[in-house]
Amino acid sequence: MFPWEIDKIKNRIQEVDPVKYGRTRNFEQGALTYLSPYISRGVITTKQVFEHIQSLPLEWQQIEKLVQELAWRDYWQQIWIEKGDAINNDLKHSQSKVANNEIAQSIVRANTEITAVDAGINSLYETGYMHNHMRMYTASIACNIAQSHWRNPAQWMHYHLLDGDWASNALSWQWVAGSNANKKYYANQDNINKYFNSDQKNTFLDVPYEAFDDLNIPSILQETQAFSATTNLPQVEIPTLELDKKTLIYNYYNLDPDWYGNDDMQRILLLEPSFFEQYPVSNQCIDFVLDLSKNIKDIKIMVGAFSELANKIPKDLIYYKEHPTNAHYNGHEEPRDWMFDIKGYYPSFFGFWKKCKKELKNQ
Repeated sequence: MFPWEIDKIKNRIQEVDPVKYGRTRNFEQGALTYLSPYISRGVITTKQVFEHIQSLPLEWQQIEKLVQELAWRDYWQQIWIEKGDAINNDLKHSQSKVANNEIAQSIVRANTEITAVDAGINSLYETGYMHNHMRMYTASIACNIAQSHWRNPAQWMHYHLLDGDWASNALSWQWVAGSNANKKYYANQDNINKYFNSDQKNTFLDVPYEAFDDLNIPSILQETQAFSATTNLPQVEIPTLELDKKTLIYNYYNLDPDWYGNDDMQRILLLEPSFFEQYPVSNQCIDFVLDLSKNIKDIKIMVGAFSELANKIPKDLIYYKEHPTNAHYNGHEEPRDWMFDIKGYYPSFFGFWKKCKKELKNQ
């Protein structure tokens, strides 16, 4: 489903159909881009995709929806930059109606009795991917029906996602749970049936929307568990380091194979145990990263702390890309490529988007 070879990834950019995407993206079989794992891992950027879309012979209204969805990814990242670890807690409001700080066992076991949702969870386990609409359905059931605080269920989903981006994941869960929005997000059975080719009836979601505020926790969701997990990092020998050579540091959020092109530089994929203790991911995610790193010529894989590198290589020779998880790095910090020059915290996406569209008009 997600090839690792860079030529196949770039071909996938060329195959994007913004018109069909805008019309069908909410449907399970919609014309999706399937680019999010490569954007999240820093193999490609939202800007690259945006520039391709701009090159197509299409009117603005035909591409706006896809451009807007790409901008959401940059928006979440900008919040993470500005707010830091504050995104790990309720950002705007305390989540209301919290009965537990765990996750319903039936969600983890994919037996919620909502057939489309259970299929989506099983697909997540198998492929490392879940349709964005299904992520919202799952989060709504976990937080607003089972009344779990968003944090533990968000960690569960992030663990399995090949496109796991903690900002996008955590803040989207908060948006659904109402702690990063002015209201909670609900989807009833009719909504799920419409977009996921289902005809299920008589479920706990088969109610009108006005009934959700007074809905008791269904019995199938009452048993909870604390999700916890560890990351199995590869067992590799400590690489031989060239101590007098310019060194590029790659990591979980930066696997850009075009960074400095064919320049003669030492290239190291750094997998820090402390990072994965805070943001654990599955074996499937680690295997995906290791495969993607094959696009980077002569890359060396190092499992260890950044300080171990810094003790050996002078910081003037170390280069890395800016990211909120890199605050402890030392050396030459380089900016990421963004779609727009809009920076800083905006309480709502549409405030951010308004600035983006203004920038576009001034180009």
